[in-house]
Amino acid sequence: MASNPDVFEQKIQVKPEHLDEQQHVNNVQYVQWVQDVARAHWLKKSTLKQQEEFFWVVVEHQVKYKQQAFLDEELILQTYIGDTTHVTSVRHVNIKNARTGKLLVEAKTTWCLMNQETKKISKISEELKQVFLK
Repeated sequence: MASNPDVFEQKIQVKPEHLDEQQHVNNVQYVQWVQDVARAHWLKKSTLKQQEEFFWVVVEHQVKYKQQAFLDEELILQTYIGDTTHVTSVRHVNIKNARTGKLLVEAKTTWCLMNQETKKISKISEELKQVFLK
């Protein structure tokens, strides 16, 4: 894990469109939230110049579904960066029930840094690694 990672949080409320036929949050929705909170963290922490120069693509998702969430529940999405190589970083996302604090989903996603202009893999600089630290 990165030393002293910045933990970014977002709150969301479960809406009818998030549910599946069993009336709990659809597993695909959780994956969407994992991507959404990753993007929000990137947009909040990076500079406009960095956003214009780079973008991230998913290489791998690992998702553990631990508990269900239901309509109108408030959820907390927490994310931080763990291990980083020269071109990839591992993002951790925990989704919790805001009222109970229970962990609903644990995700670990590997992202690859890409150059906006060339659309090719780009090296993650030390400066860029610092973006996700406190």
